[in-house]
Amino acid sequence: MKRLTPLHAALAGAMLATALGAALPQALAAPPTVNLAKLDYGLQARALAPGVYVVEGANADFSPANGCNIINTGFLVTGEGVVVINTGTSRLYGEQLRALIARTTAEPVREVIHLNLHPDYFLGNQAFADVPRRATAATQAGMKAEYTAYEDNLYRLCGDWMKGTATAEVLPNAPLEPGVRRIGQREIEIRLLDGHTASDAVLIDRASGVVFAGGLVFANRIPTTPHAQIGPWLKSLDALASLKASQWVPSHGPVHAGNLGEAGGLAQTQRYLKWLDGQLRGAARSGLDMNELLRSPVPAEFKGWAAFQTEWVRNVVHLYPRYEQAELGGAR
Repeated sequence: MKRLTPLHAALAGAMLATALGAALPQALAAPPTVNLAKLDYGLQARALAPGVYVVEGANADFSPANGCNIINTGFLVTGEGVVVINTGTSRLYGEQLRALIARTTAEPVREVIHLNLHPDYFLGNQAFADVPRRATAATQAGMKAEYTAYEDNLYRLCGDWMKGTATAEVLPNAPLEPGVRRIGQREIEIRLLDGHTASDAVLIDRASGVVFAGGLVFANRIPTTPHAQIGPWLKSLDALASLKASQWVPSHGPVHAGNLGEAGGLAQTQRYLKWLDGQLRGAARSGLDMNELLRSPVPAEFKGWAAFQTEWVRNVVHLYPRYEQAELGGAR
């Protein structure tokens, strides 16, 4: 039997990955219709199961054209109040999310759960100043350290969508612990992992099997990496792989069924991170600089994902210096 060279093996793997990735729909619902003139995000609540809602954002990078709304938030109707999962990118988003919840259910908002420290998870908190806002200790510390930089950056990127956003007084104010809590008619499980950030929470609605995977799972989108550690991230994905999810709700990318296997977002994220780790490791071993690395070939599957042009560059900027240091004898 003819032995494949490393190049042929890589090409074969890329072709297989491309075929698998194509099986995941680009979207299971139309993206929100944004009204730039009215600063209206066009948020819609889509029921994934009785009482379990997702509010989908664009599968794209931050842009005024999409309102800088690129996150999937959500909420659970429990019978004893609504549990909100992340509050979006701005004061306006938070206010429009809360109004959407009020149009969907008569139950009051009970609490907010933040799945990690990134800005689109909590910059809408002003609309939820009257309820507990839960996050892990590490996430709370990260938000406190970085919220001013987040606000400044998003004001530059998003313009008027950020009007009035000021989160200093509405950072998370309650703990988020792992385990199962019964709230009204629902059992909500929180699993605490890491890798995408220093603290990545995953929320599971036990009755429906819907998993809000936060930033650990990306679907048809290049993962973001400003706080990433690839090794721990891959371990966290291995831990999530045993879940019997009915549906996966990634923070970025289309919601999809839990039975897609290698075509699903979890497997996509695993493939990309393994490829990225090998690419960065090999480039450092070869002594490539960042520009040379950025010109190196990328599998067609990944080039076809949302935000490739921006996030691939950011991945290299965020992570490559560690690989260079490791190759020179430092710790990574």
